[in-house]
Amino acid sequence: MASSSYEGVLLGMGNPLLDISAVVDEAFLAKYDIKPGNAILAEEKHLPMYDELASKGDIEYIAGGATQNSIRVAQWMLQIPGATSYIGCIGKDKFGERMKKNAEDAGVNAHYYEDVNVPTGTCAVCVVGGERSLVANLSAANCYKSEHLKRPENWMLVEKAKYIYIAGFFLTVSPESIQLVAEHAAATNKVFMMNLSAPFICEFFRDAQEKTLPYVDYIFGNETEARTFAKVRGWETESVEEIASKISQLSKASGTHKRITVITQGCDPVVVADDGKVKTFPVILLPKEKLVDTNGAGDAFVGGFLSQLVQEKSIDECVRAACYAANVIIQRSGCTYPEKPDFH
Repeated sequence: MASSSYEGVLLGMGNPLLDISAVVDEAFLAKYDIKPGNAILAEEKHLPMYDELASKGDIEYIAGGATQNSIRVAQWMLQIPGATSYIGCIGKDKFGERMKKNAEDAGVNAHYYEDVNVPTGTCAVCVVGGERSLVANLSAANCYKSEHLKRPENWMLVEKAKYIYIAGFFLTVSPESIQLVAEHAAATNKVFMMNLSAPFICEFFRDAQEKTLPYVDYIFGNETEARTFAKVRGWETESVEEIASKISQLSKASGTHKRITVITQGCDPVVVADDGKVKTFPVILLPKEKLVDTNGAGDAFVGGFLSQLVQEKSIDECVRAACYAANVIIQRSGCTYPEKPDFH
């Protein structure tokens, strides 16, 4: 297929955050009351942490935010300039400039809404023994307005896209924007995809999640999020396969596509439920000494998956690419990747 037919095929919308990544110790996590492997929004008590991290010698700044990571990885896997676009809100500051440059370098067509009053959002990535804990200070990312989306030059990205992906984190920011895009996708037979993203989204933003779910054709998540999703709904099961199956059968707003649920379980097999039928896929196992940092692994998994989905490849191929991308990312610091993918 000619690369021109892929122009803007995949659109992501979400919270652009500059990751401030550093290796810390258990005492640091305890000091700020952070659970290993969790993803939370910053509270008052966490705010001093950003300066403390920034003062560490060995610190990296990487353009992040769940959706943006997935889109960057999909773009990297596709190697087709301009295949992906991204929308979110940044501040007018040096972190915002860094974000713009990073998106451009990655080949992603980013249309950021720039808020002059609020700094660009940051995410503290605290790495202990290769496992990451995330604390997001949304700042500008929290200020995205659907007015920006409705501007012709931005809505054009929505119209051009055939596949649209939004991480669940965006439910805390602009459910109205999500709804606009979800309804557009349903009306035009496009593929609309979301992520459970974090246990707190499933617990505290259940209403917003419920409202968008009927529009979702592909839903991604990990085993902890899936179990929280089930618990909140009173499903009496811990079985990830059963939960994935039930999610895939929840009602849909449009009958064009069946819902497919994709749940990762760390080093255990990936669970894919298609209209209630479940398949599992082994992941690529990595010796512990090669694991550098799990930050971005789930995002990279989705990015790899999307890179094949937009090429209309089989689910098996999508999962294979997803596992490949996640495997590359966890051997590096942050959601970064080599110049070219080596996926066949």
